[in-house]
Amino acid sequence: MPQVISTLAKVDWQRMAAYTIRSPKQALINAVIAYFAFRQATKAVRKISIYGLTKTLSLLWRYMTGAVIRHVRRAPGTGVVVQKNIAKMVKDIEESMVTDIPGESKYLAIPEHGMTDEEILAILNRRQNEVGIDWKSGRASGAVYHGGEKLVELTNKAYGLFNITNPLHPGVFPGLRRIEAEVVRMVLDLYNAGPECCGTTTSGGTESIIMAVRAHVVWGRDERGIETPNIVVPITAHAAFDKAAEYFGIRITHVPVDHKTQKVDLKAMKRAIDSDTVLVVGSSATFPHGVSDDLEAISNLAMKYKVGFHVDSCLGSFIMPFLKEAGFPEIVCDFRLPGVTTISCDTHKYGFAPKGTSVVMYRNKQMRHYQYFTISTWPGGIYASPTMAGSRSGAVIAGCWAAMTKMGRDGYLQECKDIVGCRLEIQRGIEKISELYVVGEPSSTVVAFASNQPVNIYGVMDEMKIRGWDLSPLQFPSALHIACTRLTVPVVIDFLNDLRESVSLVKANPENYSKGSQAVYGFASTMPDTTIVDEVACGFIDALYAI
Repeated sequence: MPQVISTLAKVDWQRMAAYTIRSPKQALINAVIAYFAFRQATKAVRKISIYGLTKTLSLLWRYMTGAVIRHVRRAPGTGVVVQKNIAKMVKDIEESMVTDIPGESKYLAIPEHGMTDEEILAILNRRQNEVGIDWKSGRASGAVYHGGEKLVELTNKAYGLFNITNPLHPGVFPGLRRIEAEVVRMVLDLYNAGPECCGTTTSGGTESIIMAVRAHVVWGRDERGIETPNIVVPITAHAAFDKAAEYFGIRITHVPVDHKTQKVDLKAMKRAIDSDTVLVVGSSATFPHGVSDDLEAISNLAMKYKVGFHVDSCLGSFIMPFLKEAGFPEIVCDFRLPGVTTISCDTHKYGFAPKGTSVVMYRNKQMRHYQYFTISTWPGGIYASPTMAGSRSGAVIAGCWAAMTKMGRDGYLQECKDIVGCRLEIQRGIEKISELYVVGEPSSTVVAFASNQPVNIYGVMDEMKIRGWDLSPLQFPSALHIACTRLTVPVVIDFLNDLRESVSLVKANPENYSKGSQAVYGFASTMPDTTIVDEVACGFIDALYAI
């Protein structure tokens, strides 16, 4: 600021005023050019301060080459060829997903006459048992957070009891209202919440995150008069923050992470915060690498700059609060951090509740009010709802309550010991494979690993798939991860044996792995025109609804 004032003091304002009077049109043109030049220069300086010169130039090059490719795609002939290739990729995806099963009917319209219970249940049982990844033997990364057969039986009974209930009508279902409030309070207790803290249930981690972002956007508008809010998140933060930013039309700044630890670069995060920032984010733990950001330092930043701070503990959920008691290094990720304003926690992961349950927590009721939607002028009456949905399923909330009360703190503590211990055993096994290395510093249930040349990590994924394992592919950097669950615990030795065998095969025959997963993920990570990848991704989603 002193340099700016010094520079302005040297300006010959009288001469500038005289020039403006003589040539007002040219002066206006110069002012407009100067304004846009200043804006672009400011953006460039900001990017360099966050990412550094080398990374900024790399991003600029990627943007420019992507723009050239998009322009070329519009040219006659070239665009047709590209679209044909995209269409072929999409068709291959659909054909791999949509298969005809001999003797199995397709239901494209409501049956003319109702089917019998026996017919319906027979079809549902067949479809439930269609061959996919054998998750029951622990070979799927995450996906199924199974609390045991007896717990599933209990939650199914709870689900059935509340099958037709709806939290939108507390007067009709008062018991459900009590159950939902107790679910929220139990999770708050787990995260060291004071009596003034509060929250709501949601349909999952994505909605919890979207609700937290909405609350901070409205808070920024109402309390600080911010009309163009932005949020600052680590590049490893969950994609739900990008979804929220797109939904609400706000800017999102992705902050780089430390190459070694995969924790957010705190200096870069500090530089990214500006007067329009309403929220900073930290994870405990990240989906890609299972790493916890330096939450205490982010809390201090949030307090210093008077912005909101969201802790995403959707994945850490019922693991992180028990780490210390289970004998592992403690990660403080709760309301003991004074800068924390909101926390998301998925009850349907390591809480073992039915899918479709999560909790978003708030420091106080005032902040929670910014999440709500109310309208008092609707002809249908006064309408108010806490989350995105109006009507919601009371069944999953009842199942969640049943799971939490059945497991108890002692049950969750034991699961933490077993599952985190499982991750540590896998991590140590990976560290003994010279061709692989662990990405970042895992703190929870996820371990990510990459490969040294000439081993192609996506080739390793293909070999593991042949052996029945479903691992999650990562990019930037290219890697794989396994999210351990209670089903992974008994198959650690099998996993490591298959991993060693897969690595040996890929190392011995690297030329055999240029296609398959490498062709897909290698293409996605190097393609400057991300719209091509987006089109293929949309094709994948379309295939989910193909018959």
